[in-house]
Amino acid sequence: MSDYLSTGSLPDEYAQLAKTVRDFANTVVAPVAAEHDANHTFPYEVVAGMAEMGLFGLPFPEEYGGMGGDYFALCLALEELGKIDQSVAITLEAGVSLGAMPIYRFGNEAQKQEWLPQLTSGSALAAFGLTEPGAGSDAGGTKTTAKLDSGEWIINGNKQFITNSGTDITRLVTVTAVTRTQPGGKKEISTILVPTDTPGFTAEPAYNKVGWNASDTHPLTFSDVRVPEANLLGEQGRGYANFLRILDEGRIAIAALSVGAAQGCVDESVKYANERTAFGREIGRNQAIAFKIARMEARAHAARTAYYDAAALMLSGKPFKKQAAIAKLVASEAAMDNARDATQIHGGYGFMNEYPVARHYRDSKILEIGEGTTEVQLMLVARELGL
Repeated sequence: MSDYLSTGSLPDEYAQLAKTVRDFANTVVAPVAAEHDANHTFPYEVVAGMAEMGLFGLPFPEEYGGMGGDYFALCLALEELGKIDQSVAITLEAGVSLGAMPIYRFGNEAQKQEWLPQLTSGSALAAFGLTEPGAGSDAGGTKTTAKLDSGEWIINGNKQFITNSGTDITRLVTVTAVTRTQPGGKKEISTILVPTDTPGFTAEPAYNKVGWNASDTHPLTFSDVRVPEANLLGEQGRGYANFLRILDEGRIAIAALSVGAAQGCVDESVKYANERTAFGREIGRNQAIAFKIARMEARAHAARTAYYDAAALMLSGKPFKKQAAIAKLVASEAAMDNARDATQIHGGYGFMNEYPVARHYRDSKILEIGEGTTEVQLMLVARELGL
């Protein structure tokens, strides 16, 4: 990344990865994206292809079945997939960042050996159950409980908006739960691994969403779910604090996906502006259209530089919370702004779902909400500035 920031070109290994994923996105993802979106079906064949390429194992060591790469490699893959189909990109992002990464960061060796080879191979997916009807950014609102009884955690509660939680290959959900209420009413929140075949666990019917229609998203119910005490992930009472670290990293990944969406809108708009004629010439020759597309490209470039910078800090072991929040903020807004402008450039065609920009228009709004809203990012940046 530092090479890119100084020279404008990616190192060879990163550039080759980006090209490989770009080719996959264009030849495998693009032909089926509209169909899966229209039918609200999970793209199992695409996920299998990503698994075969090793994308789910990109940032993990080979000893756990990974590819031995790093988080920036994952981000490059997400950017390329996001250009074509955000549903596919978020399936990969959530599978790695929210599904496997908490186990890698905070799991003990037995947990890593049991779960990571399945998750890094892409043969299984894991989800993270954080958000509830009355809790998300507000950890104090968490109502799901986990109580110890004879060496087992008994979990009761509900989660909502959980990605990758109900597919045929979902094998695990990591759940945040209140494990103790301290004097004064402060809740101790821990994270617990719940295999999806555990009695009492239910993935409720999938949501009918505005966008990301080929991404799997469910509310979850936990009714006297019993798992071994050893399924505690990390230290008891550190569950929410640990997940904040996961969210910091995840914001860089979501920023990369958002950059892909923003760039995809640029690419589609350039193509359309050079093909569509009105009043005897291509509309791209009109300054109003050309300038709109130029501004779209500027947004995508600025957002890409922001996530590259945040990733470079993260991988060098330096503080990156503020830069990750900035990257997520500017990239998600770039995706939404570019989707709106691309739809306008396409005119009536932009309102038709068979055009990729229409899908980006529906898909991009969640980028300003999921894994930390725009307002949360602004709050984080303000705090880092001492405000």
